[in-house]
Amino acid sequence: MSKQAIRVYQRPAGGWGALTSVFHTLREQGVMARGMGTLLRANQPDGFDCPGCAWPDKNHHSTFEFCENGAKAVAAEATERRVTRVLFEQHTVAALAAHDDYWLEAQGRLTEPMRYEPATDRYVPASWDEAFAAIAAQLGALDHPDQALFYTSGRTSNEAAFLYQLFIREFGTNNLPDCSNMCHEPSGTAMKEQIGIGKGTVTLEDFEHAEAIFIFGQNPGTNHPRMLGTLREAAKRGCRIAVFNPLRERGLERFADPQSPLDMLSLNGSAIASSYYQLRIGGDLAAVTGIAKAVLESGQVDSDFIAAHTDGFEAFRAEVEAADWATITAESGLTEVQLREAAAIYLASNASIFTWGMGITQHKHSVATIQAIVNLLLLKGNIGKPGAGACPVRGHSNVQGDRTMGIYEQPSPAFLQKLGKAFGFTPPSKPGHDVVGAIEAMLDGSARVFFAMGGNFASATPDADRTQQALRQCDLTVHVTTKLNRSHLVHGRAAYILPCLGRTEIDIQAGGPQGVTVEDSMSMVHLSAGMNVPAASQLLSEPAIVARLALAALPHSKTPWLWLVEDYDRIRDKIAEVIDGFADFNQRVHVPGGFYLGNSARERNWKTASGKARFIAHAVPTDLPIATLRRQHADVPLFNLMTVRSHDQYNTTIYGLDDRYRGVYGHRRVCFINPADLARLGFAAGQWVDMTSVWHDGERVARRFLLVEYDIPAGCLASYYPETNALVPLSSMADRARTPASKSVPVKLSLHAVVPA
Repeated sequence: MSKQAIRVYQRPAGGWGALTSVFHTLREQGVMARGMGTLLRANQPDGFDCPGCAWPDKNHHSTFEFCENGAKAVAAEATERRVTRVLFEQHTVAALAAHDDYWLEAQGRLTEPMRYEPATDRYVPASWDEAFAAIAAQLGALDHPDQALFYTSGRTSNEAAFLYQLFIREFGTNNLPDCSNMCHEPSGTAMKEQIGIGKGTVTLEDFEHAEAIFIFGQNPGTNHPRMLGTLREAAKRGCRIAVFNPLRERGLERFADPQSPLDMLSLNGSAIASSYYQLRIGGDLAAVTGIAKAVLESGQVDSDFIAAHTDGFEAFRAEVEAADWATITAESGLTEVQLREAAAIYLASNASIFTWGMGITQHKHSVATIQAIVNLLLLKGNIGKPGAGACPVRGHSNVQGDRTMGIYEQPSPAFLQKLGKAFGFTPPSKPGHDVVGAIEAMLDGSARVFFAMGGNFASATPDADRTQQALRQCDLTVHVTTKLNRSHLVHGRAAYILPCLGRTEIDIQAGGPQGVTVEDSMSMVHLSAGMNVPAASQLLSEPAIVARLALAALPHSKTPWLWLVEDYDRIRDKIAEVIDGFADFNQRVHVPGGFYLGNSARERNWKTASGKARFIAHAVPTDLPIATLRRQHADVPLFNLMTVRSHDQYNTTIYGLDDRYRGVYGHRRVCFINPADLARLGFAAGQWVDMTSVWHDGERVARRFLLVEYDIPAGCLASYYPETNALVPLSSMADRARTPASKSVPVKLSLHAVVPA
């Protein structure tokens, strides 16, 4: 573990720092030789898909198809460390809960099913048969299937996700909250309405032909580092890259590709952003409106495309022309000169890609912002031509695939009809709960069982205190997982931990070794087959866990559950029968690199209500929560806080305590703040503060954060999650998409009072 320090990082992202980090991680997990061999099979046609991000694979010209954070994910899974029954004999759940998330992650792989014993406050060993029988009995005792909630993590494979949603719908509910509800739900909501499909319209090849790439609310250096290689190649051939991000992120400025000898010999690496615009938190919709205004004033729009392929243009133009520059600049935090400069970059490009992440989706106006981004693409016909399109970059490796497989609380009637026909039952049609709805249902007692296929629900969700209260009110909580995390310690009256195989491990079923499939951010579907001996003999695959639970819980089911998991080709045949785009699934996926699912909007086939792509007008919002609350609390300085990841974490998984690119070592409880704000408050870098979020239903407090001076706009703060999730109100979410607004939290700061020992 690094010593605690704050020091400015001046080297490029990647480079020797990344290589050093990879070797340190492998050594720390005790897998130097085996870990390196495992990494060489990551993202290869005959290997496994990285359990980290969903950035697509190249054409496999390189042996090294992994990044620093992917290496951390692989090493953490391949670790020599084991969590056996001894750990639980030595620690009560209360004692385990006193440890931080880094310590919990570092204990290693779980090895056998565990059951919570209330009398001793400990987890104790349980057999698989006992666990399935007890869970099935609890499900069978419910008054109604809707009293059960079934959460899904984005690491779940297509095969496991398909079986999982089938089991849940045969059980009788659509309560399928998933991680999409917390990240890219606004992307799907916005784009389905506008272009007829909720997925990105570009492929990796399009980045080779783009003349301009606009990046909004995204930090690929930490969240999906392999994207930096793609951006580096684009920048080197002259593509203009315009970045819109409140924080100055090193990975968006300069990158040294570890596979490039020239980059590794250079102190500065390669430049990424040609223009960097540090807008205010939540100012993206205003910024995009300003760019659109300048483009419309120029008259350089694709009139033929607009006439042939779109509707709503006149209403959109009227809305944009009515927006005044004073409001645009005030709300965006950028000047008119900056926005006209960005418009000039766009106008000079014949093919542009717009890409975004959770810095866009986790806001109140996220759906409107994404539709404004797509409006801008439509202005110049930048959907459905090479080198151009919309690119929402998903997080976890199969979060997009899970949604494709039917993990959705609002399934379409057409999907339900095909599912019911294929398996001989009538699926429920009533919409289920999303993540926020699931928490509310547990709180009010209308949901009594919570089952999680992976993930770390207690840490990933907003309003941490209320979420944990909700989970503790359940009759039963169950978690399918590879490693111990916070959610396992925030349990219901009864609780089980079910350990499963990891992505890197060999999966042997009755039909022999099995592979699963995943779908990346650009709709490529490919096989993933592990190559390591499982961490313990008792581990089951996720499909096998689903099948055995279904067999116990659905005694009258017509589905041949165990037969399906004997050979995953059988599951894929049923997927092909139910899911559009998967015809001849088994034949197509065995081609090296897999296959492209296709995208209707990319083909300019607009599956919208009008049959055309839609311009959807949105006014520049002046009702952001921070603005309203500042008017109501004029006597107290209020800041807009955005939650971020450190470089040593992936989602809620904490690999270490460093954030190298932001110059933070050995710390996680930090608050990044503008130097002018420090002076205005009379505070100093290095002091400890408490953060209190201000909301209509009261205040929430997160204590003891170190102030770190950083290049961030005045009035804005940034801090790591999950430590700050307690500050995010459950009712603060995206309009229409209900994603927690974790990137825009109104807070006030106070010096932390040190309590004498």
